[in-house]
Amino acid sequence: MTFNNPGYLFLLFLLIPIVFWYFWEMRKSDASVQISTHKTIRDFPKSFRIYFLHVPFVLRVIAIALLIIALARPQISNQWRTEKTEGIDIMMALDISSTMLAEDLRPNRLEVAKNVATEFILARPNDNIGLVVFAGQSFTQCPLTTDHAVLVNLFKSVEYGMIEDGTAIGLGLANAVNRMKDSPTKSKVIILLTDGSNNRGEIAPATAAEIARTFGIRVYTIGVGSHGQVRIPVQTPMGTQYVTTDSEFDETTLKDIAQVTGGEYFRATNAAALRSIYQQIDELEKTKIRVQEYSKKTESYGLFVLVAFLCVLLEILIRNLVTKSITN
Repeated sequence: MTFNNPGYLFLLFLLIPIVFWYFWEMRKSDASVQISTHKTIRDFPKSFRIYFLHVPFVLRVIAIALLIIALARPQISNQWRTEKTEGIDIMMALDISSTMLAEDLRPNRLEVAKNVATEFILARPNDNIGLVVFAGQSFTQCPLTTDHAVLVNLFKSVEYGMIEDGTAIGLGLANAVNRMKDSPTKSKVIILLTDGSNNRGEIAPATAAEIARTFGIRVYTIGVGSHGQVRIPVQTPMGTQYVTTDSEFDETTLKDIAQVTGGEYFRATNAAALRSIYQQIDELEKTKIRVQEYSKKTESYGLFVLVAFLCVLLEILIRNLVTKSITN
């Protein structure tokens, strides 16, 4: 409850001297009679009317207080809010080439990339998110969708060997652009994660970046992998063998893609760094929420006036029907 004229509430302090004045007057009006003893008087029955002696005054004070509150115009506020959510289109382009099996990130780069990306997806329930995978070729694992349960399941099913080996960064990026270019959503983002250099595909990464810029799509590129040499498992007729190779990829190309499209480039050398990168992207690409707040106020001073009137009426009845014989 709020008050339209709260200044009138200070008038309630006037009731304090009124109360003091009443008790002072009652004290002055007490009659005194000299008697030898009061033992017999205590045995006299008391009239029920004596208990109503101060009730009229109390009712009058309550009536005045209620009228002062009514002057302050108490109001009851009803508030509610509505939210309109404007999601973002996010297409994730994931490298699933053989080098993504390197175990410098445990259990390997691909599994860490899938797990962290899944956390990112689940944290953005209002966005359309899809998945493109690439190696020597590229295909769409999941188109843009808000059904993130389906998307997460498809993410989990991604594994090395689904397509021929290689690293077609330009083709993977172009495929992701094609999947979202006709979307009416104003904000479009591609998160491209790879650990290699472009060595396959008919479309150069620079060309794919220009296409993305044409359609107003920002590309965040992530280079994953530690520095130095890494071990990569290789299947042979003798079982799984490990090959040691240098962990190098074309950072210049990834930086150029991000710069051309208005995105950013990140380097993740471990799982914690990759998780931090996704958190940064999450902050940079916040879903837009438009909030409309409404408020309706209802005047409630009438209730206070009505109760004050009833108090005055009750005071008159008690004063004339109950306590009249006592005060006279």
